[in-house]
Amino acid sequence: MEWREVVEHPSLKDLPFKIETNEWGKIMMTPASFAHGIYQAEITALLKSLRKEGKVSTECPVRTSKGTRVADVAWSSAAFLKKHGIKKMELRESPEIVVEIESPSNTVAELEEKRLIYFEKGAREFWLCDDDGNMRFFNPQGELKRSEIFGEFPGHIDIGMV
Repeated sequence: MEWREVVEHPSLKDLPFKIETNEWGKIMMTPASFAHGIYQAEITALLKSLRKEGKVSTECPVRTSKGTRVADVAWSSAAFLKKHGIKKMELRESPEIVVEIESPSNTVAELEEKRLIYFEKGAREFWLCDDDGNMRFFNPQGELKRSEIFGEFPGHIDIGMV
C-alpha cells in the first residue's frame, strides 16, 4: 500500500495503534500505551520551550528504504521547513531530530533499524526514550552524552509515575 492509501483508508482512521509500512508496503501496527503518549507530550513540550525557531511534530511520517516509518516526535529547523514545506503526506527526507519512544512491543533490533534508516534519510540526531524516561542521544557516528542540537535537553523525562 502507498502511504496516502493508508492515511485515507476509512477502516484505519480510528485504530488505537501507530501505523507504519514496511519496505513491501505492508501495514505494521504498534499498540499505544498511556505512558507512551505522556512521554510524547512531555518531549514535545520541552522541545518547544527550548527553541522558538523551527517546529516540533508528533507522528511524523518519513519515507525510508524500509517503508514509511512514523517518528513519535521530530524537530525540524526553519531551513528544513522552508526547503520541504509542511503540507506533505510523508516526508522524503528526515527532519534533523527524530525521537522514538520505546514501546513494550519494540525489539532492540527494530529500534536499531529505525535509527539507521532515519540517518540514511538525513537525520542529524536520533533520540531514544526508554519506558522509564531515560533519554539516549545518537548522531550518525554513534551515541552522544547529550544532544548536540539541544544541549540543554535533559537526560531523563520524569512523568511522575506512581
